[in-house]
Amino acid sequence: MKYILSKLAILAFVVYLLSACDLVDNGGGDEPADSFLTGYEQVNTFIPLTINLALDQIPGDYPELDYIKEKVQHGVLVYKITYNTSFEGQLKSASGLVCIPTGEGSFPIMSYQNGTNTLNSNAPSENPDYELYLLLEAVASTGFVVVIPDYLGFGESSDMFHPYLDKESSNKSVLDMLRAAQELAENHIDTELSGDLYIAGYSQGGWATLQLQKEIENKYSGEFNLKASACGAGPYDLNYINEYITAQTTYPMPYYLGYMFNSYVNLGDITTPVDEVFKEPYASKILSLYDGSKSGEEINAELTTNISNLLTANYISNFETDEQYASVVSTLEVNSISAWATTTPTLLIHGLADSYVPSKVSTDIYQEFLSLGVSLNQVTWLGLPETDHIGGIVPSGLASVSWFLQLEEEADPSE
Repeated sequence: MKYILSKLAILAFVVYLLSACDLVDNGGGDEPADSFLTGYEQVNTFIPLTINLALDQIPGDYPELDYIKEKVQHGVLVYKITYNTSFEGQLKSASGLVCIPTGEGSFPIMSYQNGTNTLNSNAPSENPDYELYLLLEAVASTGFVVVIPDYLGFGESSDMFHPYLDKESSNKSVLDMLRAAQELAENHIDTELSGDLYIAGYSQGGWATLQLQKEIENKYSGEFNLKASACGAGPYDLNYINEYITAQTTYPMPYYLGYMFNSYVNLGDITTPVDEVFKEPYASKILSLYDGSKSGEEINAELTTNISNLLTANYISNFETDEQYASVVSTLEVNSISAWATTTPTLLIHGLADSYVPSKVSTDIYQEFLSLGVSLNQVTWLGLPETDHIGGIVPSGLASVSWFLQLEEEADPSE
C-alpha cells in the first residue's frame, strides 16, 4: 500500500501544479429555493489533460484503469457543500464533496462512501486534495456527478461524535447529501442529471453502501433510480466480526472495536459498562480517544493488539450468552445487514488476505443472496487474491467505477 500511496502522492502533486482553484459561495439573487443544500464553495478545478496526467501516475497493474482513462472527457468542478439533515430528531448541518463534470451531457450520480476515518482533518470536505479523494474527484471526468459524504461527526458536524456503523444515521445523512447534491447541480450549476444513481464504498463505506441500497429499495425507490451498487470489504455481520476478533490472539486494528463501542455507548444503545468489556488501562480511554484529533494509528498506539490484554476474559468467553452483554449483541445485530431479494445489480468485492475484515463476511452474505433466489447475474462476487484490507482500497474502487461505466455503456451503446 505504501507503494500505491507514493504514486497517488505524485497524483496529488501533478493536480496541484496543473489545476486552478476558485472559491465561490452561494450568493443571493433569484436562485431557486433549496430544501437541503445550505451552502457551497468551489475547492478544485480539473481539465481532462490534468486528469489523464494524474491517472498516468497510478501503477499500471490495474486492467480497469485503461478502460476508465478512455472515458475521460470532461473537466471537473469540485465543490464543498453544506446541507441540512437530522440526527436523533434534531436538525443537523452536515457536509461533503460534490464533483460536477463540465460540458454537455446528462449525468448520473455516483455516491462513494469512504472507509473508516477518525481524523476530522481527513474528512473529504476538509482535505479534498487527499490522494484517494483526488482519485474519486477525477472519476467525475468520465461523466458521473460524484458525491463523497463526510458522514456525521466530521466537517460541518465535527462538534459531535461520529456515530460509527450506526445504520439509521448513516442512511439518513447520505440520503440527504444526495438530495443536496441534486439541488446544487440543478438549481445552481445548471447541470442536467439523468436521474440515475450508482453507489459504492469500501470498508465502513462498503457496509454503508449495502445499508443504503437496502434502504432505497425498501423505502425510496420512487425517489432514487438506483442502477447498481458496489460494496467493498464491509463488516456486514457485526456479531460475526466481534466473534472473529475475540477469537484471535492478536488483532492489528483494535481501534475498530473501540470505535464501535464509543459510538454505541454515545448513542445510548450499549448499556454495558465499558470496563466489563475492556480491561484497564484501556477501558477508561475508549470514550475519550475518538474526538476527531487522532488517526487510527495513533489510537492503536493507545490500545493493544493483544486481545487477552485488551478485553476482559468474561467478554471473550461469554459475550454471546452472558446477560450483561445483551445490549452489545442486540446493538450489533440491529446494525448488521442481512441479504434480501434485491432488485439492484450488486457487486461484492473483498480481498482474500484481509485480516482486518475477513472475506468470509462477504462470501457469507453472497451465499445468503443466492439462497433467497437472487440470480448470479444480479449479485456478483469478486475476490481479490492475495490482497489485504488496505491493499484492496484502490482495486476495489477501480473495479466499481469500471463496472458502472460498462453498465452505462450497455444502457447507451452510442457512448
